[in-house]
Amino acid sequence: MKLVSFKNIKDYHFSLKFENNFFKDKNLEKLIKNKVKITDLKTAKINTEWGCLEFNNGKIDIEPATLYKFCTQN
Repeated sequence: MKLVSFKNIKDYHFSLKFENNFFKDKNLEKLIKNKVKITDLKTAKINTEWGCLEFNNGKIDIEPATLYKFCTQN
């Protein structure tokens, strides 16, 4: 399930929309804090080919399936 849009709300809190129109505001800290420094959150972008969330010019990416699963868990 590809990510189609996002907004960084504050710190690790993101608003995410997937290709099936599933929308979620989610704190991603538990998922990405060990890989992405808070100062690097501003580098976030979507890789349109893969639908993943990337940081640091693609050096770090969160696969869309992983991101979707994390967002649909409690």
